[in-house]
Amino acid sequence: MKKIMEAWNGFKAFLTGVKTELKKCSWPSRSELLDSTVVVIVSVAFFGVYVGASDWVIMKLLALIIN
Repeated sequence: MKKIMEAWNGFKAFLTGVKTELKKCSWPSRSELLDSTVVVIVSVAFFGVYVGASDWVIMKLLALIIN
């Protein structure tokens, strides 16, 4: 039972530390969050198209070489 109580007290101390550290964080404003989200979505779309186009070109080149 003693080990269980020690573990529980350690877990509570961990959560207290997490709460303290989260209060030190600076959270983004709504507009900053929206701007960052748009940047991520545009970047993912751009690189997705780039990788897809690169894959298509390489596939066509290999088809020409193999055939």
